[in-house]
Amino acid sequence: MITVKTFYLNELRECCHILSDETGECLIVDPGICSQSEQQRITKYISDNGLKPVKLLNTHGHFDHVMGNSFITATYNIPTYIHAADKELLHHVKNTCRMFGYEIENPSDDIVELSEKEPVTFGNSSLDVIHTPGHTWGSVCFYSENEKLCLSGDTLFAGSCGRTDLPEGDTHAMIDSLINKLVKIIKPETRILPGHGTETTMLEELAHNPYLRSSNWL
Repeated sequence: MITVKTFYLNELRECCHILSDETGECLIVDPGICSQSEQQRITKYISDNGLKPVKLLNTHGHFDHVMGNSFITATYNIPTYIHAADKELLHHVKNTCRMFGYEIENPSDDIVELSEKEPVTFGNSSLDVIHTPGHTWGSVCFYSENEKLCLSGDTLFAGSCGRTDLPEGDTHAMIDSLINKLVKIIKPETRILPGHGTETTMLEELAHNPYLRSSNWL
């Protein structure tokens, strides 16, 4: 069974999720760490619960989700998993962060490219990768049908969806990702843990999220 701990990090209140199971192995998803106190909160939770980080996952490459990548990979000596289409964002993230007043180290070059053909595994658990371009070209969601759990990054939020007006965004791609992927793949009873904001369920979003209806994009 997968246990999830969520931390709200940096001034943008980005959600970093730590997923673990009964083996003690864990995944660190979107560590948007920007301060020493945030570093300590993450490492203390991992240490206090006797967890062993094995992979760092990024739902996409925007700076607020990857600021802590270098700290996590150096601390735990683990690889970074990100979609190939967002690798370029990682290469430039140090300069991007500087534009917003943050100083970070360059992310590790030890990168594994995510693919819909290969689930992400840890311990006795696995997550399917759903490529959901729209917010960025390499945006992904991580989904476990058995666990009724989906980490939706900045693709799907409670009552909304990710913005598409940034340089890496595309409205038509977002429509396709929401309507032709998430709506068709994600079961209604699934917990949705987004990259910002509160947890929701797919049932709630199907009932009330206007962006999950294709007619509302017209």
